[in-house]
Amino acid sequence: MSAESRPERPKAQRTAAGNVVFALGLIVVLATTILGAFAAVALLLDAADAAPLSSVVPDDGRNALVVGGIALGGATGLVLPVVLFGMVKGTEETPRVGAGAAGRKLLALLAFDVYVLILAVVVAQLGRLLPEGITTVVAVFAVGFSWMPLAMIPPERLGLPARKAR
Repeated sequence: MSAESRPERPKAQRTAAGNVVFALGLIVVLATTILGAFAAVALLLDAADAAPLSSVVPDDGRNALVVGGIALGGATGLVLPVVLFGMVKGTEETPRVGAGAAGRKLLALLAFDVYVLILAVVVAQLGRLLPEGITTVVAVFAVGFSWMPLAMIPPERLGLPARKAR
């Protein structure tokens, strides 16, 4: 180890306008996350009550659709504005996201949403065998933690660029 110190990075100058823009961006992201979750739950429950999923989802499995809708809508509501903001705002350290990269990110989000929807419908089938409360608990763990192994895979294994160390 050397005793050399790293050069100090200049501190970013914060302005009142920058703080206001950041706060507005944060409010937009939080609002789209919450509204996305509510919208997805409403759409999934409507689909379970009406034609498309009414014969597939048992009554004791409806809460699995609620859990899946929260994950699906929340993730979509979080990622979509972040990607769109990334296409507009960039710095020297983190340049703007190009249209191709944004499209790949949104395609990955769509694949995640389809995965969560299928998983929620599959877990809802437990409502045929188990009571509603136990089905809900299983749905929380299945939907909430099923994607974690994928998140732990190093990006290089998926052909993606490596994460930068901070």
